[in-house]
Amino acid sequence: MTLLWIALLPLAGVLAPVLTARYGRTACTLATALLPALALALTLLQVPALADGESLRFSASWLPQLGLDLALRLDGLTLLFNLLILGIGLLILLYAHFYLDQNEPFGRFYAFMVLFMASMVGIAMADNLILLWLYWELTSLASFLLIGFWTTQSAARKGARMALTVTGAGGLALLAGVLLLGHIAGSFDMNVVLSRGAVITADPRYPAMLVLVLLGAFTKSAQFPFQFWLPHAMAAPTPVSAYLHSATMVKAGIFLMARLHPAIGDDALWTVLVSLTGAVTLLYGAWFALFKTDLKGILAFSTVSHLGLVTMLLGIGSPMAILAALFHIVNHATFKAALFMSAGIIDHETGTRELKRLGGLRTTMPVMAVLTSVAAAAMAGVPLLNGFLSKEMLFAEALNTPVLAGLSWLMPVLATLGGVLSVAYSLRLAWAVFFKPPRKMPPKPPHEPPRLMRVPVEFLVALCVLVGIFPSFFAGGLLDLATRAVLLEPLNFHLAVWHGFNLPLAMSAVALAGGGLMYWRHDDMRRFLGQFGSLDARFVFERGILACKHGSERTLDWLEGHSLQRYMAFLLLSAVVGGVIGLAKIAPLTGALGNQPVDGVVLFGAAMLIFGGIATAATHRFRLISLLMLSIVGLFVALTFARFSAPDLALTQLSVEVVTMILLMLALFFLPQRTPRDSTPMRNVRDILLASALGLVVASLNYAVLTRATASISDFFLHNSVPGGGGHNAVNVILVDFRGFDTLGEITVLALAGLAIFKLLNRLRLFMPHSDVEGRLWSPDRYPPILTSIAMTLLPLALLVSAFIFLRGHNQPGGGFIAGLVTAVALILIYIARGVDWAQHRLDFPFQPVAVIGVATATLTGLGSWAFGQPFLTSAFGHFSLPLIGGFELATALLFDLGVYLAVVGATLMILANLGKVTTPYRPVPDAPARHTDATTPAQGKEDS
Repeated sequence: MTLLWIALLPLAGVLAPVLTARYGRTACTLATALLPALALALTLLQVPALADGESLRFSASWLPQLGLDLALRLDGLTLLFNLLILGIGLLILLYAHFYLDQNEPFGRFYAFMVLFMASMVGIAMADNLILLWLYWELTSLASFLLIGFWTTQSAARKGARMALTVTGAGGLALLAGVLLLGHIAGSFDMNVVLSRGAVITADPRYPAMLVLVLLGAFTKSAQFPFQFWLPHAMAAPTPVSAYLHSATMVKAGIFLMARLHPAIGDDALWTVLVSLTGAVTLLYGAWFALFKTDLKGILAFSTVSHLGLVTMLLGIGSPMAILAALFHIVNHATFKAALFMSAGIIDHETGTRELKRLGGLRTTMPVMAVLTSVAAAAMAGVPLLNGFLSKEMLFAEALNTPVLAGLSWLMPVLATLGGVLSVAYSLRLAWAVFFKPPRKMPPKPPHEPPRLMRVPVEFLVALCVLVGIFPSFFAGGLLDLATRAVLLEPLNFHLAVWHGFNLPLAMSAVALAGGGLMYWRHDDMRRFLGQFGSLDARFVFERGILACKHGSERTLDWLEGHSLQRYMAFLLLSAVVGGVIGLAKIAPLTGALGNQPVDGVVLFGAAMLIFGGIATAATHRFRLISLLMLSIVGLFVALTFARFSAPDLALTQLSVEVVTMILLMLALFFLPQRTPRDSTPMRNVRDILLASALGLVVASLNYAVLTRATASISDFFLHNSVPGGGGHNAVNVILVDFRGFDTLGEITVLALAGLAIFKLLNRLRLFMPHSDVEGRLWSPDRYPPILTSIAMTLLPLALLVSAFIFLRGHNQPGGGFIAGLVTAVALILIYIARGVDWAQHRLDFPFQPVAVIGVATATLTGLGSWAFGQPFLTSAFGHFSLPLIGGFELATALLFDLGVYLAVVGATLMILANLGKVTTPYRPVPDAPARHTDATTPAQGKEDS
């Protein structure tokens, strides 16, 4: 359970800033940091167990049919990332406390930050591939919210959209790759996947799976050619940038490649794709970092470069390369977080991040000058700092890489060139800000930041120095556990500052000297680069999005042509083609069961159905007549159900038919009685042929199915409805017991649809015609006495029938759905006969709570089974006896059916009653129907439908 708490505490911490923001920023910051700090403490408490060689796991069944379990693990790799995610995250929360302006919505910002933190912890701890993907997508959503935090800035909105689009597309590719990987390995369990590397790499589907997984990793970690989104994420507040670039989102792809390395990394295709992509990204990011003038821009492109460095090491894949990659992950997180926070402090205290307005700050900000210079030196790989050690290890592994065979010399050259560029942009970052004379004065007089704002930077810079001088003491144990988790076996290594005079040391010297020379000639290089046109990835991306949008619109215009008939013709033609292809494989069409006998009743019913369908289409321009013809179809469908022994379906069809006819009648009242003739003769011929072809295909498919014996689950329900559900009506038992979850979902959707329609129609002023198409006025008698008398007589009888149908539903045809429709029809009839005002004056209760109470009743009935240790929606029944009454049966499904009844009544009344509401103020209507003689204007005529 400890692992579950480590994963859940940051997730629960999302609520802390929301609940405490009202108490001030200090209280909110402390409350926000509390739960992540507890998760960090719990993580550290597991270190002794991990040092003893244990791999801690937690698993709980979630959706076993999909292979998805709530499975968590804590090994050396997870420990390393959790320390970075939670440790640096807490430092950045402290930093953000001072960085954010007093007017910023800090509660919302903290909530997004902790959500980001929790999603990254989930990725690091996931022991199930699908669970890892779920957390993966959560990081994309959290980063979108953080990058676009300043919603009033166009750059923030565009940067957020770009990040979500690229990483979201990569997430879809990763999902496909994860599903393919799980099928190849035979499980989505991480332990199983990691243990079957030989099986996975030997599978013919391995190349496709590898490309899909790497697309997800490369997009998330900004590898070439997907690197363009990361620099534009700089529109986020600086604490977000510091966190995203050091310990969270961009490290997710790196983590994925490290985690899956034992399963998919032992192959030449992996080595070539990953190492070359990393090398290109290393050089690309370093080159463009050298020419940026915005501090965060320099750091953003340097992040791209260092991510490429780690990716290159993971691609090389030797044990020492894995060690170097993990070591540089830690080093990069420390100096990059420190540098981003330093950039934010400089911006905060001077009002700018532009190099041309900065310079000479060593006199006004001496402490920050030291801190930033040390962190930049660590990024450059200066000796006695942590970056030097992992850079040396990169050079050593590049010398031994077998990636390019005959061109093996190229990898060391590329690595050294990347080191040269790294030194150049790091030197430029520190020198131009603190030592070079300024060309323009900054907007604000520079000064040191508040003491506590500087503490996170001081702590991280101290780590850069301590790890650089005492690597084995401060990093050796952590790296030992992490490499053991990746390689699945211990690795003997020794971290030391000095390894003697060797080729990697010479390459480091070349990088330092070459970087200094490159910065010395920086102006010449900038003028050379200025000869070429600049290209902003943000505008290219926006143009690409617009091109996709316009292309989609043109395609839709071609398919639809703004014509529903044309669109439906394409759709139905596709159905005809698909059906014909299926029918071509069926020979003969008639199955072994043959045909049922045909009598006069069946022929008459079939003839009426055909007549009703043709008449509905033929009279479609006369809507009322077409509606009456359609009602013939509904009636005979209900009779067909009754004829073939489906009384429940027949009752349901009749009830639905009545409600549907009332709805359509109410709607038609506000629509023209006729529609114009808008179809040409040729289009009519086309539609007749297409409809006939589709009808013939569907009828043939039905005939082929019904004349063949098919495997059915109906026997199971028939045999188990009494012993399993306590009811003789198998249909009702299926709805409220065996498939109760489906029914709960359906009534929830029905209630939501009713609420939506209610809101759409509420206070909506619909045009009410005062005469028919031939100029005849509507009758001023809105409440005919005959209709009123019949409605008042039928109401109690209908309610009695509704109660009878409801109570008998478990053993006889009926149930909550049918009873709810009968009740709704009876009440709607009163609305129509006496008017909305009259009915609502007497039925003084809102319909919305009725539907909500119905859904809640059904849900609580299902939850009640948990109190008895049974699965959700488990029903119970028993037989009881009372004096004078005798024996009877009670089932908990009756309560569930009551919820169905209330949901149907509430939703139906919301939909139908509101359609006939008046728009004039309420006037009490006497019991005797009021007579209004003037109904010639829409305002007067629109009192009731």
